[in-house]
Amino acid sequence: MEVYDTIISRRTIRKFKQKPVKLSVLKRLVNAGRLAPSAGNLQPLEYIVIADGIVREKIFPHVRWARYIEPEGNPKEDERPMAYIIILINKENLLVPFYKYDVGASAENITLAALEKGIGCCWIGSFDRKKIKNILKITDDCSIDLILALGYPLEDPGYYDIEKDKSIKYHKDNSGKLHVPKRKLDDIVHIDHL
Repeated sequence: MEVYDTIISRRTIRKFKQKPVKLSVLKRLVNAGRLAPSAGNLQPLEYIVIADGIVREKIFPHVRWARYIEPEGNPKEDERPMAYIIILINKENLLVPFYKYDVGASAENITLAALEKGIGCCWIGSFDRKKIKNILKITDDCSIDLILALGYPLEDPGYYDIEKDKSIKYHKDNSGKLHVPKRKLDDIVHIDHL
């Protein structure tokens, strides 16, 4: 698949097959993340890979899922992620506020590399940082910025273009398929705008 096709086929996945993701694959994903651009090349990001089922179960209750459609959007017990990659910020190597660009670039690299391997991903920014920090014994020199939930997809969300000023809230249809509204390209691109 070409990079463009991979990008436009990417959708957030919140329901996963209960098939393990190999540690070698997870390390490959982190490698794709670490090679993303970094402001000032300071490289403040570090990663925690969670593949162990006991640790995954400790983390799961402390993350929030599809806010617009909860609780229907929350993975059931047999749909939970099979791995997490947690993106940390090492506070010693920080260029504020540019580290946020590092996080986004890294997370997107990981997401696209995962999709290439048939693995779905959900970016999670809403979670109990204090509890997860305690569970994982993260030291004070690092903070948790983003959690990527990963696994082989058990759903196939779609998107559709919306008119200006229409709701951006994703929703499920009667069959349970998730639909994600996206603003039209012509409504957001401005050519030679002065």
